[in-house]
Amino acid sequence: MPLRVDVNCDMGESLGVYRLGNDEEAVRHITSSNVACGFHASDPTVMEKTVSLCKRHGVMVGAHPGYPDILAFGRRFMDVSQEELINYVVYQVGALQGFLNIAGLPLQHVKLHGALYHHLVTEEALFLKVVTAVRKAFGNVIFLTLSSEKATGLKKRCRQEGIRLALEAFPDRQYGDEGGLLARTMENSVIRDRISIAERAVEMVMKGGIESVNGRWLAMDIDTICIHGDNMESVDAARRLRERAGEEGIEVAPLNTFI
Repeated sequence: MPLRVDVNCDMGESLGVYRLGNDEEAVRHITSSNVACGFHASDPTVMEKTVSLCKRHGVMVGAHPGYPDILAFGRRFMDVSQEELINYVVYQVGALQGFLNIAGLPLQHVKLHGALYHHLVTEEALFLKVVTAVRKAFGNVIFLTLSSEKATGLKKRCRQEGIRLALEAFPDRQYGDEGGLLARTMENSVIRDRISIAERAVEMVMKGGIESVNGRWLAMDIDTICIHGDNMESVDAARRLRERAGEEGIEVAPLNTFI
C-alpha cells in the first residue's frame, strides 16, 4: 500500500485590520486547512473569506478552536471546568459550520489550537469527552492530535469505536526527548530553513518518525503534516514538500480520503 499523507495549515488567523499568516500562498500547497474560530484569532468576516478561499482551491476545511485568549493567541493554559472547555469547542465548531453550510462544504475535521491542543494531548479521557460532544453535535468528523507512540495506541482504540483520529507531525518544530514539541520560547524550537522543513517532512513520513533535539528516535504513525502559515519559510517548504513527496512516491491527499 503506497504511503499517503495529508498536508494541513492553520489559517484564517487575521483579526479586523490585523493581518497574520500567508493564507493566499499556503492554500496552493496544502490539502486541508484548520480555520481559526474567533476565540484565539479570527473574526466572522475572516472566517467567511477563509472558507471561500479554501473552496476555490479545493482544500478541505476543519475547525481550529482554542482557549478564549486573543491577547496570547491561545498559547496560555486556562484553568476552566470540563463543561466550559467542551462548550468552548462546540461553540467554535458551530460558528465555522455555519459558514461551511453557506459555502456548501463539509466539515472535514477538528484540530484544537495552541495550549488547548497540548493540554489535551496529556489528558486522554478529557480529549475523548470533547470528541464525543463534537460527534454528537456535528457527526463523525475527523479529529487531529499529536503523533506519538502513545497516540498510536489511542488511534487503534478509536478505530474500534468508530472514531476517526488522525495523527499529526510538525516538520518545522523541534521535538523533546519525550515526544512533545519544544516550547516556542526555547531557542531554535522553530525551524526556519525551508529545505530542512521539507526534507524533515518527507523523512518523517518515510521513516515513521524523527529524532528529538537530543538525538532520541521518536517513532510516529503520521497521517498529516502541519505547515504553519505564519512561518513564511514553512509556506515555501510546502511547495518543495509536495515536489519531494512525488519523487519518493508519497501520495498527498486530504484526510477524508483515507481516514
